[in-house]
Amino acid sequence: MSKVNQTVVRNTANRAGKFEICERHNERQNESYYNPNVITERSDYNVHFKSCDGTYEQTFNKMVEDGTISLRGLSKDPNVFDEFVFDVNSDYFEQRGGYEYAKAFFAEAYRMAVEEAGGEEYILSAVMHADEKNTDLSEKYGHDVYHYHLHVVYIPVVDKEVKWTTRCKDPELVGKVKEVIKQVSHSKKWPRVKTEKGWLNSYSLLQDRYYEHMKAAGFEGFERGERGSTAEHLSNLEYKNKKESEKLVKKSAEVQKQEQTLNVLDEKVAKKKKRISALDKKIQDRNCAEASIKEIENIGKKVLGQIVVTPLELEYVKDFAKEGATSRVTIEDLEERIINAEKTVDYWKKQYDFVSKQYNSLYEKVELFLKAVAHAPKRVMEFLADIMRKPPERPEPERVEPQRQRIKTKSWEAGR
Repeated sequence: MSKVNQTVVRNTANRAGKFEICERHNERQNESYYNPNVITERSDYNVHFKSCDGTYEQTFNKMVEDGTISLRGLSKDPNVFDEFVFDVNSDYFEQRGGYEYAKAFFAEAYRMAVEEAGGEEYILSAVMHADEKNTDLSEKYGHDVYHYHLHVVYIPVVDKEVKWTTRCKDPELVGKVKEVIKQVSHSKKWPRVKTEKGWLNSYSLLQDRYYEHMKAAGFEGFERGERGSTAEHLSNLEYKNKKESEKLVKKSAEVQKQEQTLNVLDEKVAKKKKRISALDKKIQDRNCAEASIKEIENIGKKVLGQIVVTPLELEYVKDFAKEGATSRVTIEDLEERIINAEKTVDYWKKQYDFVSKQYNSLYEKVELFLKAVAHAPKRVMEFLADIMRKPPERPEPERVEPQRQRIKTKSWEAGR
């Protein structure tokens, strides 16, 4: 069953601090984008129905200074600009001529936006994006398919009557309209309204007006999006990114697993270092014991063919002899353990070198992948996507030795 095309429009409110963020995205001023489907080489295909002199914020401030709009009566850090996003499924345009059809469609959508904003003078920018690739449809049709949609940044204004107050010297003017200003106010531009289905944000009714406006202009082949819903917009503008993000998440999970493996190897290395240190201490103890034995051998002086020792030397020899008699078995066992320990030290040093090489190799691969993602996320994603589309590589079969060689080997082993 083919997917039903739906018209969708959403409206978002923004504070002054988001002027630059919005402008950099809409006007393609960023050097790179988190969305890997933005093809910057196609930015020239984007269509501007309205541009402003200077930046969004500069234009806004000039309108305030000129008295075109007014900030009187607003709270601290209010919402001062809104943004429409007009959208239809990418497949809708692909089936009807693609880029040229999309330009005609959104030119009409822009005319509706002017009506909704109350006049073109309140629109800061209107641009149709034609540089975001739809990966799924591109794979489906076998050629590049782009997701066309329209961003309209505008100032929400309402007519506000300013009346004479009691400070007026003429009592007859008190309470009468002094002037009408164009007040910037998102809440008043889009108040909650009561309908048969209950209270709704008035801009949620944009879904109805968008559908009816485009139908009346002669565009067909779509249904009305759900009132107040952003499902279709998310499906086309963001959900396609989710597909690529899932691939990145999968690769990130593999990296995380490799990092866990590195941690395990670190623990093993630490344990082996500790074991080597303990074995080295045992060897040092043995060396100290050998040194003490040499000191005993040097005790005494030869006088007239006899060995003469001092009382202290004799006492030392007696104590050492007693201790030796009771611990001879222990010493022999210790010497045997030390010999085994020296062999074990050599083994664990080789194991340590092997694990260190594994660690360094794995760390280099992980670090290289993370650097590649940070340096060129789009190309990495495209490369990974290309790999994932291809069938897995078959492992090369192990080389089997000739039967004659195996028989010869067995015969040699039997003769040992």
